[in-house]
Parts: sequence; C-alpha cells; structure tokens
Amino acid sequence: MLKEFKNFIMTGNVIDLAVAVILAGAVGLVVTGFTNDIIMPIVGHFTGGMDFAELKVVLTEASVDAEGNEIPENAIMWGRWVNALINLVIVGFVLFMIVKAYNKTKKPKEEAPAAPAGPTQEELLAEIRDLLKK
Repeated sequence: MLKEFKNFIMTGNVIDLAVAVILAGAVGLVVTGFTNDIIMPIVGHFTGGMDFAELKVVLTEASVDAEGNEIPENAIMWGRWVNALINLVIVGFVLFMIVKAYNKTKKPKEEAPAAPAGPTQEELLAEIRDLLKK
C-alpha cells in the first residue's frame, strides 16, 4: 500500500496540482498587496480619503457592562468585502491573462487531411445499373 501511495503522489498530476496551489497562494498575496497598497489608496484619493477597509455598519456600539467588562463593537465590515471583490476581479483578470498567454504558446494541432469524398448515391446507383446490364 505504501508503494501505491508513493506512485500516486509522484504522478505528474499531483505534483502539478501542488505547484499550482503554492503559486496560487503567492499570486493571492501579491494581488492582495497590490489592491491594499496601490489600488485602494488611489480609490480613497478620489473618494475624499475614504478607507474602504474601515467602512462598516455598526450593529452594537462598544460599551462597558456593569461589572466593568468591555463589550466589543459588533459591526458588518462591508468595506473589507468590497476589497475582497476587487481582489477577486484582479485575480480573475491576472489568471485570464496567464491562460491567454499560455494558449498562445501551445502549438496548434495539425488537422488530419480530410478523407476523400466517396461516390454519391446517384453514382452508386448508376454503377449498380451498369453492372446489372452486363
């Protein structure tokens, strides 16, 4: 069983998948950094210095209970969700460009020559007629 597992792990598809997952994680970090450090400050500049990551709808304000325990704020952080959507669009575009470039590098398969056209139905009937005459 150990030998079968080793053969399974060492097949090309599993190794390719592992490399793809690692690269996807790295691309995700790069895109997140690009979005947070380049795109969002530009968007914030044009929206009057607004930081999307901090946009939220507060459901319950932070407070202190009777015993002096701090109760944290409860809020829907919709600005972070907007950042995540922008990340998704950028990652999708980057992957689209990578796949498009990859497809250009692949050599097109040579098409097999078309099979010669066979005789038409009329030609076959004429041939049968001629054979019957003989």
